[in-house]
Amino acid sequence: MLIALVLGIVVGLAFPRFAAQLKLLGDMFLSLIKAGIAPLVFLTIVHGIASAGDVRSAGRVGWRAILYFELVSTLALVLGLVAGNLLGIGEGMAREVSGTAAPLAKGMAPRGLPEFIAHIVPDNFVGAFAKGELLQVVVLAVMAGIGILAIPEERRQRISAGLDSVCEVLFAFINLVMKLAPIGTFGAVAYSVGSNGPAVLIALAQLVLGFYAVVLLFIALVLGAITRLAGLSLWRLLRYIKDELLIVLGTASSESALPWLLIKLERLGCAKQTVGLVLPTGYAFNLDGTSLFMAMGVVFLSNAYGVPLGVEQQIGILLVMLLTSKGAATVSGGAFVAFTATVTATGMLPTEGLAVIFGVYRFLSMAIATCNTIGNSVAVVVVARWAGTFDARVAQRHLYPERHPRTAAADAALADGNLLPEDMKDTNPHPPGIDLHPQARPR
Repeated sequence: MLIALVLGIVVGLAFPRFAAQLKLLGDMFLSLIKAGIAPLVFLTIVHGIASAGDVRSAGRVGWRAILYFELVSTLALVLGLVAGNLLGIGEGMAREVSGTAAPLAKGMAPRGLPEFIAHIVPDNFVGAFAKGELLQVVVLAVMAGIGILAIPEERRQRISAGLDSVCEVLFAFINLVMKLAPIGTFGAVAYSVGSNGPAVLIALAQLVLGFYAVVLLFIALVLGAITRLAGLSLWRLLRYIKDELLIVLGTASSESALPWLLIKLERLGCAKQTVGLVLPTGYAFNLDGTSLFMAMGVVFLSNAYGVPLGVEQQIGILLVMLLTSKGAATVSGGAFVAFTATVTATGMLPTEGLAVIFGVYRFLSMAIATCNTIGNSVAVVVVARWAGTFDARVAQRHLYPERHPRTAAADAALADGNLLPEDMKDTNPHPPGIDLHPQARPR
């Protein structure tokens, strides 16, 4: 991706006329992504709602987790929109936008909130998919998911198994498309730089730097305040899971740390049931970094291509993002797929800008995945504390290792080979000195 980005910049600056013809590569890449978006969005939302039903039936932990997820995700979306507007990301590119992009942007008349509401009800189930009406697909997915909850448990399990199989095929398709990303990035960046000159580079740099600043602000202020209200130190928690965060930062994937976090958060004093319920569900419902990226990305496209979005339009897009962001972590490049679904569903913004953003997505995804991981770790601790399934004394021993050398030594002795999903089973052995059963811990 980095090589493709650099080559695209060089070709765009050195051979602008030739670079203009490379737009085809970016368009083909986006077309492949959009081909799988409608079914992917439908299945992930249906599966997510079915999982939420299971979570709610679990009792006090479940409804607290869902409430926390929605509140914090909404807060992240609002912060992303506000920050994007205040920073004015992409405005410099708008002054140099090519003649081909400007008419396209002007031709997309923004819809008001009433138009959004009137357009979301489909009159044909298959037609919503065939026409690419993603807003209608989202509504169908929500209704189908709620309908599945009314089916008897035995049959619902068979339906969920079938949905999982179909999802696996779609995920494989998207993963294959993502392997073609360097080609699409090369063409899109070369075309954008050749058409718009250095302005596009400045706009993309502004997007990356601004996004990192907003992510740090969200972690420090929002998540910091939440952990403080829960009676914990965010810095201490981050230091406790620092190895997992380094893995996520290096791989740009929050899934890479999931097996480790399942063990470490339970060792921290959260009940096993709470960790197993909240953390995996949070990977679909509590994507703070993804929400920040999607909100700022929308503002970037609006400014870069001269498509003004009023308060009504931004509220409408926020409501769409609350749904399209769910399940984004279940596939490679999921945040970008969810963002593409949102832009396509609104019908307000030029889709050609998506390939330009994807040129720097690797840099953005590192911050997205790290923010998602921190947000879900905080969510587990806060929900466990809220539901009364958190052992604060045990947490103190792990968060303040300088005061408890024996616990610190046991933490240090925990080998990577033990940090697997199998270790969550009671029948498997665990490292010496680590008791994974909160009820059996000495007081």
